[in-house]
Amino acid sequence: MSESATATATATATTAVADPRTVPVLAEVVRSGFVEGRHRGSLVLLAPDGSVELALGDVTSPVFPRSANKPMQAAGMLRAGLRLAGERLALAAGSHSGEAFHRDLVRTMLDEHGLSPEDLRCPPALPLDQEEQERYLAAGAHRDPVAMNCSGKHTAMLAASSLREWPLESYLDPGHPLQRLIRTAVEDAAGEPVAAVGTDGCGAPLMAISLTGLARAFRSYVLAEPGTPERRVADAMRAHPEYVAGTRRHDTWLMRELPGTLAKVGAEAVQGLALSDGRALALKIEDGGGRALGPVLARALHLAGATAPVIDRVGRMPLLGGGREVGEVRPVF
Repeated sequence: MSESATATATATATTAVADPRTVPVLAEVVRSGFVEGRHRGSLVLLAPDGSVELALGDVTSPVFPRSANKPMQAAGMLRAGLRLAGERLALAAGSHSGEAFHRDLVRTMLDEHGLSPEDLRCPPALPLDQEEQERYLAAGAHRDPVAMNCSGKHTAMLAASSLREWPLESYLDPGHPLQRLIRTAVEDAAGEPVAAVGTDGCGAPLMAISLTGLARAFRSYVLAEPGTPERRVADAMRAHPEYVAGTRRHDTWLMRELPGTLAKVGAEAVQGLALSDGRALALKIEDGGGRALGPVLARALHLAGATAPVIDRVGRMPLLGGGREVGEVRPVF
C-alpha cells in the first residue's frame, strides 16, 4: 500500500469511530420563531501568542480543509521558483467567482507561460457567482475549465511545472515533484504532518490537517518575514482580495474592510482566517452547510475581539418566506 493510501486508510478509520453527538451545535436555523434545524461543527480560536483560546468540538483530528489550503499550495509553488506577485499570486491562491476579470487573467497567465486552456486539468464549470453565471449563460457560453473556480491555482501549478521542466500531464499526481513541495509547505505551516491525501473537487491533491493546524498555518502567514513565500502569498491576497474570491464574497469583504486580515474559505463549510496581530481561527460546519458559515464566523470574530461593520454583514443569513425575511441562521455559542 502506498504512503498516501495508508494515510487515507488511517484517517478513515479514525474518523469512523467519532460520535457525532460529541460535535456541538454551533448554529440554529430559526423560521418564524421556530427552530427548524441545527448545524453542528468544530471551531478553534488562537490567541496572538498562538495558544488555544477557545476550542469547540474536535479541533485536533484531521479534516480536509479543501480550498482553505490554497495559500499553502501557492507558497509551495513559490518555493518551486515560480515568480508571481500581485493579482496573479492572489488568483493562484484563490477560489475565484468566475467573473470576467478572473477569466481574463487566467487566460493572460496561461499565455504568459506558453500554456493554453487545453493544458488545464480542472473540470469544465460555470462561474461560481450566480449573477455572473446568468450573464455567462445568456451570452451563449458553456462550461469551461477557465471558468472553474480553481483555474488560477491550476494555471500556476502548470507554470511552476513548466519552469522546472517537470511533467505537465501529471502535475496533479500526488507524487509529482511540485505536489511533494506543496505537501511540505502545508506541513511546515500547520506544524504537523499531513494525515491523509485525497482528491479535491478540482482534481488536485488534497492534504488533511487538523483545524488547529489550519489556524496555525494562517497565523504563520500573516506573521511571516517580509519577502518569504508565505508572506508574499498573504500580502498578495490581502492587497487583491477580489482575485481571491470575487466582488460578492465574504473573503473579499473581510480582507478589504478589516485591515490586515487573511481569509480563505473552503468547500464543505471550512474557513481559515488570521488577523494582523496573530489571532487566528479555523472552523468546519460538520454537515457542510454553507449557510451556517457566515453566522459562526462572525461570532468567532467577535469573540476574538475584532470589530468592524463588515463582520455583522458577513454574519447575516436571513431566511425568506414569500419573498420576505421570516427568520435567520444564528450562532448559539
